[in-house]
Amino acid sequence: MSEEINNANPIPSAAPESFAAVNPIFIEAQAVEAIRTCFDPEIPVNIYELGLIYLIQVSVQGDVQIQMTLTSPSCPSAGTIPPEVEHKVRNVPGVKSVRVDLVWDPPWSPNNMSEAAKLQLGFA
Repeated sequence: MSEEINNANPIPSAAPESFAAVNPIFIEAQAVEAIRTCFDPEIPVNIYELGLIYLIQVSVQGDVQIQMTLTSPSCPSAGTIPPEVEHKVRNVPGVKSVRVDLVWDPPWSPNNMSEAAKLQLGFA
């Protein structure tokens, strides 16, 4: 009987776009998932787990501001990673605009990485 109830009222895997358009928390969560698909080509860990994302702010209008850094100011991917982040977040339902600011303060360090990234890279 509980199987019939579950099948009759399935839980949607994603919120409808109209919900996302008025829900900054949903947009932020989806932006994080999009950012998790961005990788530094030299490091086999996504940039979110590397701790390169310092801030994600979403307005109720769907405007997203991201502050991020790179592992070093001389990172050869400096010209490609921020535009990739912008492109992927722009495709999140409900996002109207994206602004990615590259910041260097505070400087990135391995301490910024998640525990999972540290384990994967042998820092833990």
